[in-house]
Amino acid sequence: MGVKIKKRGSKWYVYVNYHGRRKNRAVGTREAAEKVRRELEARLTLGDTGFLHEHVERISTFDVYSERWLKQYAEVQCKPSTIAGYRRILKLRLLPEFGASRLDEITRDQLKQYISKLATADLSRNTLRNTLCAIRVILNQAIEDGLLDKNPAARLGRFTKTDEPRFQATALTREEANRFLQATREMCPEYYGLFLTALRAGLRRGELVALRWGDIQFGASEEDRNRFILVKHNYVHRQFTTPKSKKSRRVDLSKQLRRVLLALRHQRLLKALSEGKTSIADDLVFPSPEGSVLDPDNLIKRYFLPCVGHARLRRFRFHDLRHSFGSLLIQDGASLAYVKEQMGHSSIQVTVDTYGHLIPGANISWVDRLDTETAPHQDAPTAHQQETAMQEDLPEVLESVGGGGWTRTNDLRIMRPSL
Repeated sequence: MGVKIKKRGSKWYVYVNYHGRRKNRAVGTREAAEKVRRELEARLTLGDTGFLHEHVERISTFDVYSERWLKQYAEVQCKPSTIAGYRRILKLRLLPEFGASRLDEITRDQLKQYISKLATADLSRNTLRNTLCAIRVILNQAIEDGLLDKNPAARLGRFTKTDEPRFQATALTREEANRFLQATREMCPEYYGLFLTALRAGLRRGELVALRWGDIQFGASEEDRNRFILVKHNYVHRQFTTPKSKKSRRVDLSKQLRRVLLALRHQRLLKALSEGKTSIADDLVFPSPEGSVLDPDNLIKRYFLPCVGHARLRRFRFHDLRHSFGSLLIQDGASLAYVKEQMGHSSIQVTVDTYGHLIPGANISWVDRLDTETAPHQDAPTAHQQETAMQEDLPEVLESVGGGGWTRTNDLRIMRPSL
C-alpha cells in the first residue's frame, strides 16, 4: 500500500494503492514520475484522498479477474485445447484456493505453501508446472492492466521440482511395428493407411484425422524426392485448428507410404467420379465410416487397442506411434535437426530431451575410435606383445617393491594374504 513508480515500455507510470483502491497514470519521464510520487505521498500523509475517488478501479478478486482474463485474452490468443486446460486448472486447483482473494492479497509465501501442498499430494511434475504457469500468466496480465506492481508467482519454478524422472519416449522396435501393422491389415484394413501414416510420418492423432488429400504431394514417381505431406490442420476438442506449434510443417513421404496412399486415393477418386465430383482435394484422407471427421477417441477404442491386443504386444499409447517414428529415424542415423523439423518440435531442445538417449553409437565404441585415429608406429609392439611382456616382468616388479607375501592370480590380479 502506497505510491510507486514503474517503467512500462518507454513510459513511466505512477501507481497508487490505498485500501484496495488503485489508480495509475502515465507521466512521461522518470523525473516527472518521481515528482508526482512525492506530491501524492504528501497528500496521502495529510489525509487528502480525493484524487483516489476519480475514475478509481477497485481491484478484482481472483475469480472475477480470471474469468475476465479467459474471455478477453485467452479465448482470443490461445487454441481451444489450451483454453480447456486453463479452465480445468482454475476449476480444480486455483479457484478453490485463491478465488475469493483480491489480486493484491495473494502473496508469494501463500503461493509457495500452496505449491508445496500440491507437491506432497503425489501430483505429477506437469500438473505442478501447469498450475503455476496458469496463475503466473494471469497475474502477469494483471500487471499489464495496471492492477499489480509485481507478480508474486514469478520465478517460482524451482519449487515445483520433484523426484519424478524425466519422461523418455516409449517407442516400438521395427519388429513390433511390423507386427502391429500386420494386425491392422487383418483387423481393420480400412485404417491400415492411417496407422502406417502415424508410423512413417509421425503425425499426431488430431493431425491424422484432419489430413486432406490436397495436403499430400506425391511427386512424379517414387524416385522423385519432391514428395511430402504438408501438415497444416489439426482437430482438437471437435474443432479444426492449426498444428500444436501454430505453424505448418513439411514431412517427407516414404516410398511405402506413398504407394499405400496412392492406392487409397485411386479408390476415392473412382468413388467421387461416380458421384459426379471432379476433385477430392478438400476431402479427408481418413474419414469416419459415415464420411464425417473421425473421432480420435473412438479410433483408439474401436481400432487401435484391439489391434495392439491382436498383435500380442505390450500395452502402449497411440502417441507412441509418433515416438516410434522419431526414434527409428535417429537409430537409422538421421540428424536431430532433421528429426526436429519432421516432427514439428518448437525447438531442438525438445528433440534432444525426448530422443537424445536413442542416438546410435552412444557407447564405449566412441572412445575406442580414438585409439585408431593415428596409425601405430611400425616398430611399436602389439597390444598382445605388451601384455605378455608385462606378465613376464611382473615377478621382478613385485620383488623390487618388497613383494614377499604377494601372489599373482591367472587373471593378473595381485593379492597379498591377510596378515
